Amino acid sequence: MPEEISMMSATIDAHVKRFDNLGMDSSVRSVTSASCESDKFYTTTAWSPVKEKRELPQHIATLRVLGKNSVNVNMAMAELLNSHGCVVEHSEQFRDHDIDAYFQRVEFKYETMRKTTEQLEGAVAEVCGRLGLEFQLNWNSRKKNVCVMVSKYDHVLWEILLRHKAGELACNIPLIISNHEDLRPIAEAFGIRFEVFKITKDTKRAQEDAEIALCRELDVDLVILARYMQIMSDEFCSAFTHRCINIHHSFLPAFIGSKPYHRAFDRGVKLIGATAHYATACLDEGPIIEQEVERVTHRDSIEDLLRKGRGVERRTLLHALRAHLEDRVVVYGNKTVVFEN
Repeated sequence: MPEEISMMSATIDAHVKRFDNLGMDSSVRSVTSASCESDKFYTTTAWSPVKEKRELPQHIATLRVLGKNSVNVNMAMAELLNSHGCVVEHSEQFRDHDIDAYFQRVEFKYETMRKTTEQLEGAVAEVCGRLGLEFQLNWNSRKKNVCVMVSKYDHVLWEILLRHKAGELACNIPLIISNHEDLRPIAEAFGIRFEVFKITKDTKRAQEDAEIALCRELDVDLVILARYMQIMSDEFCSAFTHRCINIHHSFLPAFIGSKPYHRAFDRGVKLIGATAHYATACLDEGPIIEQEVERVTHRDSIEDLLRKGRGVERRTLLHALRAHLEDRVVVYGNKTVVFEN
């Protein structure tokens, strides 16, 4: 086992150096994904346009607002921030005329702010209360802590850990939780704590309570279900409302269940896909953050669909994870507004 971990670590470092050599500001990057399926370590390369920040911007805060449509909101927020000495870096708005709703996301610098953060929060609360708005204000003073939950499938876990190792995800990953021992060597190769909670019908609730307690102990902000093959209880979902992202191996709402690619093959589909959504008590029905598809043809076998499906799952979850980490998601009802990067 130590030799296996050592070999993994060397390969991981090689991939990270490859990321670095490509340059973090490149408009096109070679993205390396790794897997240990069938006891073989292999890599696949896909090209995708990305432009990521390695470090959290200093003194950058994010304000998100949601409420009834109002022509005064944008001006009110700009005036409020300017009056407190803040500098707006980026602002994006969306109006849903069908439900008369207004959404806004503002990034602003506060290093020249003339008041305390508490005073600004109070001022924002006062303005939002007057305009009938809900708001979330994040100061981005620290990276979010992420717990990844896995079972036996490893492709999504590799994607997250390699991207994180390369400095492409603005978060900490202090914990990986599983209901099996299979992926422990991967966690150890990255130096991440790995805890196993065996799940049975009789122990499920007690084990979930223990998982929740551990996440709270480690100040976990976000849980990622990276092909974690357990149905989460209402209590678990409630403990992480809009803070637990699941990757579903299907383009919802079609082909739900344990073998969606087999069903897609039998149906003769021309597109397969994956869905990243917030986990809720209603199975696979939480607010959708990201969906992607991959074209298939009659020439593709089930194995081809599975291979393509793994790639779609990796990309979809990665995009959803980034959107959440960057505070670009606003949930309303059972839907989301996801602002651009």
